[in-house]
Amino acid sequence: MLKSIAVRKSQGTQYIADLRAAKPVGFRGKPVISDAACASGCQACQAICPTQAIQLLPVQIDLGRCVMCGDCEPVCPSHKLSFSNDIKLCATSREALTVSSAHPNLDPIKVSKALHQRFGRSLKLRSVSAGGCNGCELEINAWSNVNFDLGRYGIDIVASPRHADGLVLSGPITRNMAQALQICWDAIPEPKLVIAVGACAISGGVFADSDALDREFLERFKPSLYVPGCPAHPLTFISGIMNLLGIAG
Repeated sequence: MLKSIAVRKSQGTQYIADLRAAKPVGFRGKPVISDAACASGCQACQAICPTQAIQLLPVQIDLGRCVMCGDCEPVCPSHKLSFSNDIKLCATSREALTVSSAHPNLDPIKVSKALHQRFGRSLKLRSVSAGGCNGCELEINAWSNVNFDLGRYGIDIVASPRHADGLVLSGPITRNMAQALQICWDAIPEPKLVIAVGACAISGGVFADSDALDREFLERFKPSLYVPGCPAHPLTFISGIMNLLGIAG
């Protein structure tokens, strides 16, 4: 009993009352690209990026590829790149995941009236790890823990696709998981949606060039929400899905 009280005193209240306003300390979130001029002929940031997320002229970062490793920041002689702790990284289109000095913020997610009407009060999701490393999967599990308690908004992870309204996809989609992913999707009753969680799901991440992948599923079924990160922070998903469904915080 005394040990429990001591733990509570040291950790404080774990429950996050306002999920939209939460700003995790030490989290490497949205990249910040300054207006500083690049050194002449410098390509250091692009060369060190493990997922080819950085393009030059102008400098821009594709959050669908970025694994938030931060390696680009220290090699930039102009100090042009840095990272904030902003968790609001979601987008409803693949093209909207690019940031630059001229476009520092992602376009605000607009409420989908159709999805709000169908799932605004209850959304059940089936999680499928299609070859993931278990990083994003651990964060997906955290959605329901005492810190985030996503179930308070009627959003839950369910055990069977037959009980689900949508699919949460993590991992780069390996050939060995392609058929299982399709079977799961087919078992979810209509209407349904796909949510791509993590850089691997969105772009293939560090495995994008591997011949062990089969990403045709995403060519057939476009995600309704893209959740960047490596792994994706629970608050990133929560802010994105609440905005998409028009759920009041």
